[in-house]
Amino acid sequence: MKSRSELREIVMKILYQVFILKEASVEFDVEKLKKEQLEIENDFVNELLYGILDHQKEIVEKANQYLTNWPMDRLNKVDQAIICIGIYELLYTKTPSIVAINEAVELSKKYSDEKVTKMINAVLDEVFHEKEESLTEGSN
Repeated sequence: MKSRSELREIVMKILYQVFILKEASVEFDVEKLKKEQLEIENDFVNELLYGILDHQKEIVEKANQYLTNWPMDRLNKVDQAIICIGIYELLYTKTPSIVAINEAVELSKKYSDEKVTKMINAVLDEVFHEKEESLTEGSN
């Protein structure tokens, strides 16, 4: 049984492939890509993967709101995938915010350089604070 951290890494790899294939205008089947990475069905992977793909436009807009000097489409596909996972978990799941941010940062430490890791952390921190503010305002 894989840990949620390992499953997030699998989702990142699938998203990476999806982003590359979309950019190249190559047809693909998300289910086939998923089966190449994961031998058995997993609800957590499905929720993350399909949730991110369903909300990709909003996620990218949110990322671009906080990325300075670098819009999402200028980041490499791995970093895009990591940011998407982090923002999706912050905004659309019950994953504790600290866990969502930490997991994205850990993935980034493994696959990106230190500057990108700091940038991803900063973007997710901004998204987190914006969400907290809107929750606080909503309860007043």
